[in-house]
Amino acid sequence: MSKRRNSDTIVPMSVVIRLARMGKRGERKFRIVVKEKRSRRDGDSIEALGSFEKGKEAPLNINRERYKYWVSVGARPSETVAKIFEK
Repeated sequence: MSKRRNSDTIVPMSVVIRLARMGKRGERKFRIVVKEKRSRRDGDSIEALGSFEKGKEAPLNINRERYKYWVSVGARPSETVAKIFEK
């Protein structure tokens, strides 16, 4: 089940931008990823957009151009990711 946006782009219908946990136990580090909605939190992802460390002032290494692209083709950011990108 795919949704066709342009003649050359096919995007799965249930694509989300969310956080995937990484790092050691007790360290709150997350990777901002694009993945299908049905996949696990730390499962396979389509693309990594950057990283986020909770408790720090600003997120690190975020590719805002790719974020805008994925939102434009129909990916939905989670509430947490939307708050991160508002800053």
